[in-house]
Amino acid sequence: MNNLVILPVLIPLLTGIILIFFSKKISLQKWISTISLITTVVIAAILVQTVFTNGIQTLQLGGWQAPFGIVLVADMLSSILVLTASFVSLGCLIYAFRSIGIEREKFYFYPVVQFLMVGVLGAFLTGDIFNLFVFFEVMLMSSYVLIVLGGTKIQLRESIKYILVNVVSSALFVIAVAYLYSVTGTLNMADLSVRISESGQPGILTVIAVLFLVVFGLKGAIFPLFFWLPGSYQAPPTPVTALFGALLTKVGVYSIMRVFTLIFYHDTAFTHQLIGVLAGLTIIIGVIGAIAYWDVKKIIIYNIMTAVGVILFGVATLSTTSLAGSIFYIVHDMIVKGALFLLVGAMAIIAGTSNLKKMGGLIKYHPVLGWMFFIACIALAGIPPLSGFIGKLLIVKGGFEAEHYILSGLVLLSSLLVLYSVIKIFMHGFWGETKLSKEEEKGSTKGLLFPIGLLLSLSIVLGVGAEWFYPYFYKAAETLMDPSIYIQAVLKE
Repeated sequence: MNNLVILPVLIPLLTGIILIFFSKKISLQKWISTISLITTVVIAAILVQTVFTNGIQTLQLGGWQAPFGIVLVADMLSSILVLTASFVSLGCLIYAFRSIGIEREKFYFYPVVQFLMVGVLGAFLTGDIFNLFVFFEVMLMSSYVLIVLGGTKIQLRESIKYILVNVVSSALFVIAVAYLYSVTGTLNMADLSVRISESGQPGILTVIAVLFLVVFGLKGAIFPLFFWLPGSYQAPPTPVTALFGALLTKVGVYSIMRVFTLIFYHDTAFTHQLIGVLAGLTIIIGVIGAIAYWDVKKIIIYNIMTAVGVILFGVATLSTTSLAGSIFYIVHDMIVKGALFLLVGAMAIIAGTSNLKKMGGLIKYHPVLGWMFFIACIALAGIPPLSGFIGKLLIVKGGFEAEHYILSGLVLLSSLLVLYSVIKIFMHGFWGETKLSKEEEKGSTKGLLFPIGLLLSLSIVLGVGAEWFYPYFYKAAETLMDPSIYIQAVLKE
């Protein structure tokens, strides 16, 4: 049954290779990609249930025992994120069928998406910090292709900044891993936890921990390392932006969550307090940006930062309640951000622009799109009973229990400002005077509503069925709070 652990990485890898050989047969690529992602979703769901029933699943590659060999580890957190990422990718892929355009499809769009999934899912499942770097690089190389595919002026300009930032980030990542290895003599995450626990995390390891926070902070776009995000994520077409916004920053957030609960958790007075302060500043910058802009894409992009800050506040609090909330919220945000990017993309297709001031009255001809957007708005803001409410409630509850009253208040205030930023799109884009007649519309939403509905349905199910899903999130949080569970599963101690 442990072979289940490698399948979410193996399936997209093999699919991507196969698709390269059918570069001229776009219709066949679409079918193969869809079947592959549906299969990955099913296997990820089975993996989640297996971990919930039988505990953490590990796979020792090549028969080498940890900590000497490469190990893949599926605990509750990584399994849940693999399932969510696979489902969101499926929605974005179906949306791309109608919107990405034949020019991009001919230049290996579908194979590159599969390779992106290899990097994302591999990063969630690896139990080795060097292989986390390897999967990051697979993910980033795929994203370099996707951000420039199509060759528009804005894409070429922003891709230079995006690649430069990530090259620097990757160099820092290798340096951090080298420092960590020189001090501990191991790269296996479970073994690192044991050795650092025995040493009590001396000052040098706290410095290395901060270096890892910088690396993952660049990937996750936390304050003050977010400067590359707004332009880079605005440049590519909608399905690519949705994939980036829903998945890539979350891999950075996941890495912080993993490393600072499993490896660097002994000097919490410094490291976790620093994470808490940066989380608060990230929330503030995120809501300011979301309120300030009139570009629908940029409003959602800045809301990515707000969500990252909320999730990291739960990590900084370091309680089972707040961590369960962070895990719930990261799943919610991947789904709803994916849906919102697809929604504003559909609005831009109709209006021929992403400038909110040039839209208006879209609900007259597109009522389903309008009310879908409204549901996504209230889900994002955390209005009960939708999915955003449960995660935020648990994070704030954990914050109050830990007496972090200011940051907890900031999270609550951010909900109102996030709601304002997206309702602004709803009010100006869908209500008011109709600026375009049906004949003047620049494009059609045919085929675009189904994948959006798919993601929104999952968000509604996650919120309404929270009582049923909560044990899975709580179990994930318990494993993060007690590293010995992870260590025992990997090292078989």
